[in-house]
Amino acid sequence: MSSSATPARRVRCPGCSKPCDYAATNPNRPFCSTRCKLGDLGAWAEERYRVEAAPPREDDDPADGEPSRTPS
Repeated sequence: MSSSATPARRVRCPGCSKPCDYAATNPNRPFCSTRCKLGDLGAWAEERYRVEAAPPREDDDPADGEPSRTPS
């Protein structure tokens, strides 16, 4: 039985937009290089990526994430 290797899928590097292989042979996937991979990690560390969210309500307790309740 012969094993046929499937060609690696080509994707654009999220760091520099160069085409690169998305395969197990690329240890930096989906990035093209260690430089692009570490650049992305640095952006996360510096909090340059943000997810938009609604502002918290006044009755929200930030300690537990549940709305605060007044005791009866």
